[in-house]
Amino acid sequence: MSAETTKTYLRPIDRDGLAKFAESGHANPERRGTNKVHTVMQGQFRSWSFVGIHNPVVVDEPLHLFGENTAPAPGEVVLSALGGCLGVGITAIATHRQVKLSRLEIFLEADIGNTAAWGAGGVARQPLDMGFKDIRVKVEIEGDATRAELDDIVKSANYHSPVANTMRNPIPFSIATVNPV
Repeated sequence: MSAETTKTYLRPIDRDGLAKFAESGHANPERRGTNKVHTVMQGQFRSWSFVGIHNPVVVDEPLHLFGENTAPAPGEVVLSALGGCLGVGITAIATHRQVKLSRLEIFLEADIGNTAAWGAGGVARQPLDMGFKDIRVKVEIEGDATRAELDDIVKSANYHSPVANTMRNPIPFSIATVNPV
């Protein structure tokens, strides 16, 4: 009696649609979309961020940072966005290269300090001294390709990731107060 192993693959994306999307980038390389989020504080450090028609993204702080620990902290949500973006990129590149993936897991961690206490009486810090230092990402990936091909897919996704590049590159940032309507 022989045992057969059945390999299952992750649910694929539309390869033809991906090709059309890529071609539209060639037609208009400077094309940009706009992401919009509306964040409402609920009390203490808990907030709801509304994105389109989706359920709100809930953010909180842990107990030791005076939150209620009911949801991920802001930095954890940022890492979640990076993990999601890398996952999208890896999936897109694998699809483009006709590699079927059977496993994709992304583990992210980064050290962050808050000695400035959000600017509320903590240590005087400059912006470059605050925020994540040394983001570390590990990717477990399996599919119907060689290890070298899978490694190259991950490398390319990192290089082309909009969220990773937003984190790597300085960008203009503005903030303003507005009068409530």
